[in-house]
Amino acid sequence: MFKWASLFGFKSQDVEKTITSPNGRNKCQVFLRNGQLSYKVVRDDKIIVNFSELGFNLCGESPFGKGLKLIRYVPRHHEETIELSWGEDHFIQNCYNEMAFYFAETKEPKRIFTMRFRVFDNAIAFRYEIPPQPKFQRLSVADELTEFNINLNSIVFKIPAYQPDRYEYNYEKCQVFDLKHSVHTPLTMKTPNGYFLSLHEAALYNYGSMTIKLNNKNKLQSDITPLSDGTRAHLNLPFETPWRLIMVADSAIELTTNRTMLCLNEPPRQDFSWVKTLKFIGIWWAMYVGEYTWAPGERHGASTVHAKEYIDAAVRLGISGLLIEGWNDGWEGDWLENGVNNSFTKAAPDFNLEEVAEYAKNSNIEIVGHHETVGFVDNYEKQLDAAYSYYALNGIHYVKTGYAGSQIMINGRREYHHSQLGVMHYQKTVEVAARNHICLDIHEPIKGTGIERTWPNLLSREGARGQEYEGGAISPSHACYLPYTRLLAGGMDYTNGIFDIMNSVKHISTTLTRQIAYFVTIYSGMAMAADRPYIYEERFMDVFQFIRDVPTNFERTIPLAGEIGEYYVVARQARDTGEWFVGGVTDENPRRINITLDFLNDGVYLAEIYTDSDDAHYRDNPFGHVITKKHVSKNESLDIFMASGGGFAIRLLPSQSNGA
Repeated sequence: MFKWASLFGFKSQDVEKTITSPNGRNKCQVFLRNGQLSYKVVRDDKIIVNFSELGFNLCGESPFGKGLKLIRYVPRHHEETIELSWGEDHFIQNCYNEMAFYFAETKEPKRIFTMRFRVFDNAIAFRYEIPPQPKFQRLSVADELTEFNINLNSIVFKIPAYQPDRYEYNYEKCQVFDLKHSVHTPLTMKTPNGYFLSLHEAALYNYGSMTIKLNNKNKLQSDITPLSDGTRAHLNLPFETPWRLIMVADSAIELTTNRTMLCLNEPPRQDFSWVKTLKFIGIWWAMYVGEYTWAPGERHGASTVHAKEYIDAAVRLGISGLLIEGWNDGWEGDWLENGVNNSFTKAAPDFNLEEVAEYAKNSNIEIVGHHETVGFVDNYEKQLDAAYSYYALNGIHYVKTGYAGSQIMINGRREYHHSQLGVMHYQKTVEVAARNHICLDIHEPIKGTGIERTWPNLLSREGARGQEYEGGAISPSHACYLPYTRLLAGGMDYTNGIFDIMNSVKHISTTLTRQIAYFVTIYSGMAMAADRPYIYEERFMDVFQFIRDVPTNFERTIPLAGEIGEYYVVARQARDTGEWFVGGVTDENPRRINITLDFLNDGVYLAEIYTDSDDAHYRDNPFGHVITKKHVSKNESLDIFMASGGGFAIRLLPSQSNGA
């Protein structure tokens, strides 16, 4: 039953209301004391977020969130099953108890706004909703004052914000009280009372991305990415902020399948039945190891001849797509500085896009087009409609975009990628791509906040250090942090499958089987087998078979074991076939794990097991591997060895697929 306070004659008074999760474990308490709004979160009656204030500082206005009175509050229960067209799970549960609080200021200018809280069994979320005001229709945010008062002794796993390489840093561990600068979300932590939390946001549109800082009251607080004019956002009313999201779990591994971010986004508003996930190779890694160049010349990678060779290789390898980088005009000289002149409709002299696209079509291979903007958004937006129409006209349904550079250039100004203007630009590309039935893989992106539920053509992002940093800037522990941190924000193009591990230019810090494990442990709707085709064909086609077999779309995901930064093991069931795929990665420490197969259905399965050999090591013997096959059932378990910097991959075929 709705509980309404009278709209008239309501006296200013303290308020305390509690919203409880459907299973009763989580409680969010909302307080109004002396006109100041705050909240508190407990789990199993233990505090996980203590008293935390809410509100805004506005430009040219008094603070928003003080001197308040409650006009009314409206509770609601919601429960549904969401079907996703692609992803790590086919179906997710969206079940929460909600309470919307309608506030008004007691003094002039008597502004009004709503705080909406949702309490899930595994998360707490809230947002500010600001309707048109009697005296104004627009406001500018100087600072958002949302606090997350978490125990200062909690251990956090963080990457810095406002740095030249955006999100592309190694994760570090410290305690909350040691945070000196703003850090990115998802910000994952372990509390002294044993819970695992991750602070993030959902449904980020038309607003600066939230980073987190330690404020002068020793509380974690939102730090909205500023614009170049120093403000955080300029808003037309009505406006809803992104959801502020606190994911909660009893263990680190449980945190990895928290899908609340997707639940907080809206369903698609148009037909996206044309969207399909993709596995692809690319004219890309050859440039990193010096065989080809992005720029035209004797070693230009994206020539018509090389593109056709790669298309033929994709057919032989059984891979459906090909990424072609460096095809367009603008890569000459210092391309990081010259990106303002890039053309996205004019090809390099030795590349014929129409001819290559036709050749790919006849070979049943999808071309992944490439738009490297180098952060010159003004130049890109002038060509946006024409560039995507050009691809669509030539039957190209996938595009990888890039925004290399420390900042982006918008409206003649340098802005952070994750500022309000950056967020708006990335969203524009998603919508233009959708109109042309094109799917995106965005590099140097705005972080994921679940908008792929509303816009399913956004199949993947980068947004963390990927394998281009191999050769010394990534340790084996990095990929053991990602499932508990960055991957809580959605899938990632990690550019898996590098088999030329001992290359003198890019010496990879993994074993061979770890490279195929990534296709399970790091989900992406566009998954790249990144090495050169001849490396696969001349060396380890027996191991490459797993890359052929592993899907890019799953029915459900079950995390099996892991600890943050140490190791991660996960099982995923393919859609339609009933096959299961299990992958695991470890840090520098070798380890042996026992995998119980009780997630399988009844019957016999053929297990194809790819593991490190007993003498494998990411430095000394990265190629050491063993492939075994055996029949198993749900009542059995598998003993698996992972070498230092290693991993494993398993395919489990049900009996109807193997005739057992």
